[in-house]
Amino acid sequence: MTRAAGAAAAAADRMRGMTESGTSAEPKARGRRGRPPSTSLNQKLILDTALTLVEREGPDALTLRRLGADLGANHTAVLRHFHSKDEILLGLAERLLEEALDGFAPADSWRETLESLARRVRTACLAHPRIALLVASRVARRSAEFRGADAVIAALRQAGFGDRDAARYYRSLVETALAVSAHEAAFAALDSGSQEGDRMAWRREYLAVSPTLYPHLAAAAPYLAEADEDDQFETTLGLIL
Repeated sequence: MTRAAGAAAAAADRMRGMTESGTSAEPKARGRRGRPPSTSLNQKLILDTALTLVEREGPDALTLRRLGADLGANHTAVLRHFHSKDEILLGLAERLLEEALDGFAPADSWRETLESLARRVRTACLAHPRIALLVASRVARRSAEFRGADAVIAALRQAGFGDRDAARYYRSLVETALAVSAHEAAFAALDSGSQEGDRMAWRREYLAVSPTLYPHLAAAAPYLAEADEDDQFETTLGLIL
């Protein structure tokens, strides 16, 4: 297990614990499927249920009707708390960022602060790969995202960048970290057979390429399988910081 995988597993356990404790505090009155009736719905419970549904069955399972059914309520009751499915997705994006920022404190060094934030985002995405697939490209525009943006821009200003450059580099850094993390999350969401096939491709098909047709690739092919996901992420951080 890579370092990131271990951290991601611990993060997923923390979020599951938060979800379970939040659900147990709901009123005892129950609707269909043992869930609270619509009168006891709230945003936290809806997001807890949406997160569980996506992690169990994948992004395609998240529809308003299915979410309502899992809550034991008509889907129109969900719309009294979220105006649309898109608002629920933004709420899940906020959840992911809240987990990434849990316990975060800026370091003395601006570079260490940015590295820490990037690694935290990656860990949260790997802890919830199916959620990351849904929301990594979204702008959550909520408090956790504002807090993260403020921390990144503060570090860039500490590094000596003016506000315009800090804004540009903030966008570049965050979107690169999210893109790499989402790529890893997409791989983590694959079935085990597909994962193994992709891993073996570096040791099989790539080693077998024709040196006549692909001379540079053939020369580097023996080393392509050596870099694991942690190495790749840290190399990317080194390139952009």
